[in-house]
Amino acid sequence: MSRFNINDLTRENIKKLAPYSSARDEYSGKASVFLDANENSLGSPLIKWYNRYPDPHQVALKAAIGQIKKVAPPSIFLGNGSDECIDVLYRSFCQPGVDNIIICPPTYGMYEVSAHINDIEVREAPLLDDFQLNLAHLENLVDQHTKIIWICSPNNPTGNAIHREDIEMTLNNFNGLVVVDEAYINFSRGQSFIKELNEYPNLVVLQTFSKAWGLAGLRLGMAFADPAIIDILSKVKPPYNINQATQDLALKALEEVGQVNDMIKEIVAMREAMAEVFNRVPIIHKVYPSDANFLLIKIDQATKVYDYLVSKEIIVRNRSKVLLCEDCLRITIGTEKENTILVDALASYMDTL
Repeated sequence: MSRFNINDLTRENIKKLAPYSSARDEYSGKASVFLDANENSLGSPLIKWYNRYPDPHQVALKAAIGQIKKVAPPSIFLGNGSDECIDVLYRSFCQPGVDNIIICPPTYGMYEVSAHINDIEVREAPLLDDFQLNLAHLENLVDQHTKIIWICSPNNPTGNAIHREDIEMTLNNFNGLVVVDEAYINFSRGQSFIKELNEYPNLVVLQTFSKAWGLAGLRLGMAFADPAIIDILSKVKPPYNINQATQDLALKALEEVGQVNDMIKEIVAMREAMAEVFNRVPIIHKVYPSDANFLLIKIDQATKVYDYLVSKEIIVRNRSKVLLCEDCLRITIGTEKENTILVDALASYMDTL
């Protein structure tokens, strides 16, 4: 069983860190005159209400997210995209040049890129042929300097959910952090691991406003974890990492949960329809099952097809050079019009063969 201890995991310099105290941290209660932060009191000529610094703790936004996710605000961290959450996790818990993390390729590339930026060793436990965890390999890679295991579920680029019992096995037997990235969870029938936060003190769940919420341009990521973990992340983050426009627009979006759920159902229905269409295309050899808003397909001469689509101003993701994804394209579910344009382009490509 896991003997997880947050103090053993946290970097020594972070334990001693006195976080930056912003202008909004040094008083309590309400105020009407703000002369403490050297803002432009006259405001912008175009948008006068954004001349003040945003709430560094995102209190209103976390409260709204907490109501929807059934999570108390002290267990919520917000990042400038999930990429900031990833980076802050490294800077909080991984000692550069000493510690290591484990990824399970093929998976989201920023786990590795951010690790290299932070001078953290990356160890790989490739997925099995069915795109599930290789638990024996994972176990063999772990040593005293392994701080984080990254599990993307539903996985990108493969689209499948990772077996829940395998994630639970990892949580129960690893003394470091297990980060379950659920960027695509809303498109899956699987249950979020957010409900398990009280059971696993070493669990961190990542989610995002970029996918199901349709707000990729806002750059807003979420991390859910034990308050002890969130406290450390909050010490390390920049003081005003979530801008006021993002907080305001995200709050408005959270009022439209019903419309978002309808949109998710529509995307899932189009995903299934596109899978049926792809299964009838002779040059497509496999359409992998998906719990996300995209499909991974194995296709003849994937790079040649990709280049042809680019020539038609259609951009998909060529994953041919990724482990276990040879001759594969990853295709996002678009609008009905975009999906039709793609299918027509594939038909015109086959006419050239």
